[in-house]
Amino acid sequence: MPTLNPRLLDTGSPPIPEIQEWGARYASNGGTLLNMCQAVPSHAPAPGMLERLARAAGDPRAAAYGPILGEPDLRRAYATELGRVYGGLVNASHVAITAGCNQAYFVTMMALAQRGDAVLVPTPWYFNHQMTLNMLGVEPRPLPCRAERRFVPDPDEAEALIDDRVRAIVLVTPNNPTGAIYPPEVIARFHALCRKRGIWLVLDETYRDFLPPGKERPHGLLSGDEWPENLVQLYSFSKSFAIPGYRLGAIGAPASAMSELTKVMDCVQICAARAGQIALAWGLGALDSWRLANRAGMQARLEVVRSAFSRLPGWELQSLGAYFAYVRHPFKNTSAWKVAERLASGHGLMCLPGPAFAGEEAHLRIAFANVDETGIGTMEERLRAASTRTGVCPQEVPLPA
Repeated sequence: MPTLNPRLLDTGSPPIPEIQEWGARYASNGGTLLNMCQAVPSHAPAPGMLERLARAAGDPRAAAYGPILGEPDLRRAYATELGRVYGGLVNASHVAITAGCNQAYFVTMMALAQRGDAVLVPTPWYFNHQMTLNMLGVEPRPLPCRAERRFVPDPDEAEALIDDRVRAIVLVTPNNPTGAIYPPEVIARFHALCRKRGIWLVLDETYRDFLPPGKERPHGLLSGDEWPENLVQLYSFSKSFAIPGYRLGAIGAPASAMSELTKVMDCVQICAARAGQIALAWGLGALDSWRLANRAGMQARLEVVRSAFSRLPGWELQSLGAYFAYVRHPFKNTSAWKVAERLASGHGLMCLPGPAFAGEEAHLRIAFANVDETGIGTMEERLRAASTRTGVCPQEVPLPA
């Protein structure tokens, strides 16, 4: 067999399929398998959205190619939403619609960096961010985010990591995997640092719609009359509208950069699937109340998670936000991969180990948006059983209460 791209061969595989294989070994005699490893909303799309998706899919015009940067109506609608959320002047020339936020990130990295360059990425990092850079021959340079700082990166530490190879800093807020929410003043300092050093700030706000009350405006970078010249903002419609299978995301960037992003978009997919775009152009204005209700529901679920971990001896909830609980497990010196395997195959609870995100062996990420409050109660029962039942992690003794 001819050889494959060495950079691809050196890139690790995504961890979720492996966790799902472990879950498939669960005997189910203890109840339903809980999938808390992949971040997906547990509720269905709004009925009106489903109706318009079906109508658009049945229209022959939606089967034709569309504009590379997205449907004009959707670009305008999303620009209007950006202006409403951040209080600035944004127009459609600043917006490109992508096939999900993963594609938005890939397209952005193709545009900003070349082989041999480096990009600062906060760790624990979203594994697809690191995988993308590896495949492109760009160094994903870790920017440590520590538990004692609530997993918020430090701009001063970032500056010490910048050399002449660094082309961008990536921030993810609310963060995946930790759920950490970066304060507006920290984001502003990172933007000022990038401006000073002549590099890009890439701000991934996939989970922006699940910020807690009082944090409706995540930062002030878009509050002016012009798009900042060194900022790229990424977003996903998947979570807010419960349509991850339709693969719709967005890039916000200076209008002057759009012609270069268009080149990459045209080579990757030409255009995002049109039926979803057509329905979403309606949904951005019509489903505000539905989205706010889901946001409130997610905050209520978050508090149920917080309460559950307060009752679990040895389990330490170290960060909580958006869709994610980032926890310290009670099995000293035991690989988080081993803990995740035993939880999935033996207890029917699928979650991801910290090392999947270049995090510590002591951590697990639990995506609680996947289940309802009853499911969170089941999660609590299974974690308690895992930390008390003989043989779960035979090499170790659970931490004391």
